[in-house]
Amino acid sequence: MRIPQMVQAAALSLLLLNGCAAAPATAAGDLPVPMARALAGSGIPADAVGLYVQEVGAPNRLLAAANAAQAFMPASTMKLVTTDAALELLGPTFSWRTEAYASGNLDGETLRGDLIIKGSGDPKLVVEKFWQFLRQIRAAGIREIHGNLLLDRSAFEDVAIDAAAFDDEPTRPYNVGPDALLLNYKTFGFRFAPDVAGGVVRVAVDPPLAGYPVTAPKLAAGNCDDWRGKLQPSVEPDGARFGGTYAAACGDQTWYLHPYRMTPTQYFGAVFRQLWSELGGRFDGEVRGGLVPADARLVASWDSVALPEVIRDINKYSNNVMARQLLLTLAADILKLPANPERGARAVKTWLANKGIGADELVVDNGSGLSRSERIAPQTMGRMLVAAFRSPLMPEFVSSLPLAGYDGTMRRRLIEQTVAGHAHIKTGSLRDVRAIAGYVLAASGRRYAVVCFINHPNAAQGVKAQDALLQWVYEKG
Repeated sequence: MRIPQMVQAAALSLLLLNGCAAAPATAAGDLPVPMARALAGSGIPADAVGLYVQEVGAPNRLLAAANAAQAFMPASTMKLVTTDAALELLGPTFSWRTEAYASGNLDGETLRGDLIIKGSGDPKLVVEKFWQFLRQIRAAGIREIHGNLLLDRSAFEDVAIDAAAFDDEPTRPYNVGPDALLLNYKTFGFRFAPDVAGGVVRVAVDPPLAGYPVTAPKLAAGNCDDWRGKLQPSVEPDGARFGGTYAAACGDQTWYLHPYRMTPTQYFGAVFRQLWSELGGRFDGEVRGGLVPADARLVASWDSVALPEVIRDINKYSNNVMARQLLLTLAADILKLPANPERGARAVKTWLANKGIGADELVVDNGSGLSRSERIAPQTMGRMLVAAFRSPLMPEFVSSLPLAGYDGTMRRRLIEQTVAGHAHIKTGSLRDVRAIAGYVLAASGRRYAVVCFINHPNAAQGVKAQDALLQWVYEKG
């Protein structure tokens, strides 16, 4: 860690956050005409909209504002707060390290003791990378393990996660909880391939698991409508069953599911056993939680991709699981304590306060926006975006946002408008919430930070109004 980062981290650990006074709210109704017209046609009142548009090179010049100091649910635009804080506090070269330790003695290629794997919260430890990590352990001379596999997750607090709590959809991959040893996003990919000649549906699971049976659905005729709803999945720790039907007309399809009834330890152990066997290893012990013993020796380590690649995945594709991992990483790295969401929120709030950005209204729940309790004011988000653009890390941050009309969650929006290719915009959507935040390079050559939150039962109809706003900023800014 460089000296400025060390000083900042120390300040974050010690500072008692009182917050800065927020600027007075701008009166509702000061909306650009094209946006106001679109809102009127959607049945969304002006007081349900929060707006803040500021030129990044002129801190005292607001192009538009409405309800700017009011707290709104930001949905996934909250990821901008988490990722910007991480870039500045952790640095652009930060990476996560996963380590393997051995206890006991190595007798030839036989470890007569335990293998211990310690995680630090890597958000992108996918199967391919984990396989390479296990190859390092094999290269260290270990083939047979006559002991247990211990999983050290002590970097994060052990907090029970209810995968159904947010939306009663526990099998959705976005409901996977944070884990210091998160492996492959704790998700299974089930690939369905109809075999018409054989009259069956063939199902493959990724990652493949030995001894994990999958009962396929029945092959059916008819159209491929609501094919997921017809499968009737049941994903259990000892196997998966699809009790419904799958139409031949669907062709090959893949469905990603969160096996929420499997504990993280069960999931990790199942993948480990399969990959270890494929690498020629033998292991018949138990897989359970534990800590690295004082006398254990390091046998292998794996460094993740650098932070900018992770925040690109988070912002371009709105990855909730990775964002939650990142918030906890902030707490673990800065506070040097087992991470939990409250400590991550404290790190973020203190970081904003140190930048002179008042955020008394800010509520950080999990840092991803997949929450009904997270709140932020448009002007807080806007001022943060202006500060981020003036940062030396601006290129990494801006390039992580979807480019309107081209990629990420903005690839299908504004395609026919002249603002396409000139706006880096993070989107957010929940029931009753639509949000955008990011930057627009106007036709004038000026660049603007743009934030717009809509919190209303008709929010889904507000997307056209937000698109009209972006086009207006491009033309009038």
